[in-house]
Amino acid sequence: MQAAPTPEPPPDAGAPSDGGAFRRLSELPPGRKRDALRNETACAWLPMAYRLASRFRDRGESLDDLRQVAAMGLVKAVDRYDPARGKAFETFAVPTVTGELKRHFRDHTWDVHVPRRVQDLRNRVRTARRDLAQRLGGRAPTCAEIAAEAGLAEEDVLLGLEALESYSALSLDAGPAGPDAGGTLADRLGSCDHALDVAVDREAVKPGLRELPERERTILYLRYFRDMTQVGIAEHLGISQMHVSRLISRSCERVRAGALKEAV
Repeated sequence: MQAAPTPEPPPDAGAPSDGGAFRRLSELPPGRKRDALRNETACAWLPMAYRLASRFRDRGESLDDLRQVAAMGLVKAVDRYDPARGKAFETFAVPTVTGELKRHFRDHTWDVHVPRRVQDLRNRVRTARRDLAQRLGGRAPTCAEIAAEAGLAEEDVLLGLEALESYSALSLDAGPAGPDAGGTLADRLGSCDHALDVAVDREAVKPGLRELPERERTILYLRYFRDMTQVGIAEHLGISQMHVSRLISRSCERVRAGALKEAV
């Protein structure tokens, strides 16, 4: 027979009873007197909230931060509690504060944000994998075994396994794993290759260049691929430099318009 869970111990002796303080809160109109009683009540129940926060202290968050989250949950419990329902405040406040702490871990402690469904899959996969590893004598369970244990499809198990690596991220200054690994992770990141943009632009203007008259294609080739000056092109073709300048401007405008039309 499974033992019943141990109830939360009562707050410090200075905490108000469920009846008096909360009945007065429900009767008082908004104002300074009600605000003062609300603050006094919340402060009196802070020891309980801090004890709940301490249950999560080994999960990577500082205890001070957890106490702040628990205090926020306690304030919500004080504001939402209705003594007329007959339930003790502690019975209402414990799940409210605990839920606030769990939401904090779900929404604010992941280095890589993932959807809530994926977070739930991660937790189910982690639990199933841990239980299977204990029963299998330390052997790593297969994806199919985890799926059967957790009642999930294998695709969801793979998604949960990927999410296991998303809770925390490595620093770019960290060294890669392995005895022969040198440098940092940042040293292994690729850089932006601007030649790729040039290749895309060249492909985009090819149709427009084919539609130009031969002389204009020759002028653009000499100017942009042979790096000749407008004066040199004029002498090479036997025309004026001003005429070369007008042909370059007109040709570039036609090619640009054609590339933009294709993009649309």
